[in-house]
Amino acid sequence: MNFMQAVQVCLSKYVDFSGRARRSEFWWFALFQVIVSLVASFLGDIVSAIAGLALLLPAFAVGARRLHDIGKSGWLQLIALIPLIGIVVLIYFWVQPGTSEANAHGELVA
Repeated sequence: MNFMQAVQVCLSKYVDFSGRARRSEFWWFALFQVIVSLVASFLGDIVSAIAGLALLLPAFAVGARRLHDIGKSGWLQLIALIPLIGIVVLIYFWVQPGTSEANAHGELVA
């Protein structure tokens, strides 16, 4: 999956917390978020806040689908609320390769 495909899929599934997302989809969308945040920060605080809010649900959704790909619950994103350790553990989960067969969250995504 390339950059544009990942962004299109994540924005079209902006509130779809079911299914699976491959590593490439997740990390391309993360790069898109960083780029949008940087550009929006140069345009002002209000634009930056609007951009952040607009990408909040798609980020949670793709994060949940990414965790589903490794066979974990999307609710594990709440571990990020634990200072320092939580986000490190979450990043560790996000970089793991997905399962190659179907799991409780669905079939393998192309």
